[in-house]
Amino acid sequence: MGPTPPHDRPEAAELLRTVRELLVDEVVPATDGMLAYHVRIAARLVGMVERELERGPEDARRHAADLDRLGHPDDAALGAAIRAGEFDDRGDELRAVLRAAAHARLEVSNPRHLSG
Repeated sequence: MGPTPPHDRPEAAELLRTVRELLVDEVVPATDGMLAYHVRIAARLVGMVERELERGPEDARRHAADLDRLGHPDDAALGAAIRAGEFDDRGDELRAVLRAAAHARLEVSNPRHLSG
């Protein structure tokens, strides 16, 4: 994914990585207490944005394809179909799509929860 015209390097992901590394490597060690805690939270949030920029477009395409395969245009329609019992006999298919969506969310929000 390179820079988008008319923008040159550094691209957004590189800028975010630099900010995250600065926070983790320089600011956290120089602070303590509640400020250090807040800086660690800020670094985690910057990491989430980094990962979303990197993965977001492909995750969105994959999720849209999964919804299409299930016959629904969006999550709200899928939720309504689930509540209506439309997937009572398609549980395996539904679980696979929901598992993939949850995995994609965790890859962005906190990939550490996927290890182990």
